[in-house]
Amino acid sequence: MARGWGSSRCGARGMGVIKVWCSGDGESSRHGASGAGVWGPRGSRGYYSTRVARNPNLEKLQTNYLFPEILERKLKHVEKYPNAKVISLGIGDTTQPLPQPVALSMSNYARALSTPQGYTGYGLERGNKELRRAIAETIYKDLLVEETEIFVSDGAQCDLSRVQLLLGSNVSIAVQDPSFPGYIDSSVIMGQSGDLKNDSGRYGNIKYMKCNLENDFFPDLSKIERTDVIFFCSPNNPTGHAASRQQLQQLVEFAQVNGSIIVYDAAYSAYISDSSPKSIYEIPGSRKVAIEISSFSKTAGFTGVRLGWTVVPKELLYLNGFPVIHDFNRIVCTSFNGASNIAQAGGLACLSPEGFKEVMFKVDYYKENARILVETFTSLGFRVYGGSNAPYVWVHFPGSKSWNVFNWILDKTHIITVPGIGFGPGGEGYIRVSAFGHRESILEASKRLKTLLCHTN
Repeated sequence: MARGWGSSRCGARGMGVIKVWCSGDGESSRHGASGAGVWGPRGSRGYYSTRVARNPNLEKLQTNYLFPEILERKLKHVEKYPNAKVISLGIGDTTQPLPQPVALSMSNYARALSTPQGYTGYGLERGNKELRRAIAETIYKDLLVEETEIFVSDGAQCDLSRVQLLLGSNVSIAVQDPSFPGYIDSSVIMGQSGDLKNDSGRYGNIKYMKCNLENDFFPDLSKIERTDVIFFCSPNNPTGHAASRQQLQQLVEFAQVNGSIIVYDAAYSAYISDSSPKSIYEIPGSRKVAIEISSFSKTAGFTGVRLGWTVVPKELLYLNGFPVIHDFNRIVCTSFNGASNIAQAGGLACLSPEGFKEVMFKVDYYKENARILVETFTSLGFRVYGGSNAPYVWVHFPGSKSWNVFNWILDKTHIITVPGIGFGPGGEGYIRVSAFGHRESILEASKRLKTLLCHTN
């Protein structure tokens, strides 16, 4: 009977290959919670595990994180169709090159690091003072945001996790449904979510604020129970809806009445074309109830460079009157050594008059891509949302499962989208299509979709 080290594929998709000791009798048992995907022989002399229990909160996460799951399906599709030209309109990753003055600024800074005069080590955990001042003066002009309230970071998603560390595990939360999956997954990991209700795909302790066509993609706050924290994204990912001034005023007043904190994600604010607010701080009273997170990723093409910021107003206080900003400063100084000095040089260049103009050219390019996609689906008779104030197009396929639509479009057109269910139960029956692509890819995708859907209809 042969014994030796063999390979076993993890049960959870994308986890890779784990080596296990094989006894040769084919008898094995699953260790850990269901779905952990670690296999080992029962009673084998070669098997070893620590005595450390798995974090029970991680056991509550649903399958995989959405975007690695999509990547794995893309790789399988490429294996099946090796000669196909796959067009990725799924993950929101920018494709246009950095503005030249921005790239030049980072290049010059990097070269200077090789000289005694230009070398720098650790920077301030909160970020370069000059950059924080530029964010305050350019992004928050006339909104009374001070540079001392701005914390520069390595991106909005990382800041989301730091805000979760700030909030702790004992708070109750509400999220838009559908919404960016990071809000819910980070809440599960922190221990805020309660158990998963398998019949609904929702977690027991999370309040889901339905945002759909019937309520103009803004929750009916009269039906929402009070929570400590409200995660809110505008323009919304995935629906593309930018909340109006009146809607955000309702949200701020709702938070004030309930003594809640709004965690406001403004990562796509540069795409707003109408009169919708680009910052929660345009709303009176918001400084007492809101933290705002934003990023250079989807405006300046910094998805790989990594640079963002969080604003914590001095007026935002806990129940006992202690300023939240002091605790967030401690979280940042404890868990973060500061954003890359090179990336911050690029961020500063983005906010210069020349750099900001170039950045907005990039935004306009993606907005035109979105217009083309909206026209494509609308011409085929689909109900389409988003695209005007956001780089995402939200397409309705009523009566269909969104993963089935995803697979069908991928199989027939070799186009990657994102199934709406990945953003929460409220996304079922929709797909999200990203406008972050090269123009020729957007036009080719439009051609393929029209060919497929015209023949189908």
